[in-house]
Amino acid sequence: MKGDRGRSPVSYRGAMKRLALILTTVLALPASGEDGWVDLFNGRNLDGWTQRNGTATYKVEGDSIVGTTTKGSPNSFLCTEEEYGDFELTFEVKVHDRLNSGVQIRSQTKGGPKGRVNGPQIEIEASGKKGAESGYLYGEACGGWMTPADKRAPHKHFKDGEWNAYRIVAKGPRIQVWVNGEQVSDLVDEKKFASHPKGFIGLQVHGIPWNQGPYDVRWRKLKLRKL
Repeated sequence: MKGDRGRSPVSYRGAMKRLALILTTVLALPASGEDGWVDLFNGRNLDGWTQRNGTATYKVEGDSIVGTTTKGSPNSFLCTEEEYGDFELTFEVKVHDRLNSGVQIRSQTKGGPKGRVNGPQIEIEASGKKGAESGYLYGEACGGWMTPADKRAPHKHFKDGEWNAYRIVAKGPRIQVWVNGEQVSDLVDEKKFASHPKGFIGLQVHGIPWNQGPYDVRWRKLKLRKL
């Protein structure tokens, strides 16, 4: 062909290598739709995630990320390598009836990358017979409960032993949470927003005593769009 005259095999091979590198990079990125939604979990491996704190194990099973307790481990967190400020996050979760869990948002570490995870956490726990506090906000290693005591009425929106759909909207100091379509939280916390305006998303496996477990928690369909 006329346009190929004068092109050396070396330059052609170089162009092909560059094209392969570009394709590899694009395929490694999270999938994003035209509406701005991004899959935080690629469904194959834990690329884009880093474990911080604790010794709980995280692995991929089918379409889910599975976190499993180890004896005597403190709280463990599998965290996104990217940080987020204002966003909408949706996911589904299933947790063992005896395990407490949560999802960190806008979170950080103290004293370097391997330091203590801290920041707002969206509570995950089985409802049991009396209901629970799923969907309320807790300040992990940064002050305890963010949702006031008079607003933390136990409820049964969380279905034990089943997949539960969460939706979180964080915009400025306001954080809203829905559990299975029921709004549980609508909190404005200016102080926490000042200290934690952005940060990683973290999947928590709560610590347990030596004589308990193993228990697991599963997440799937983790999607986020920046606002």
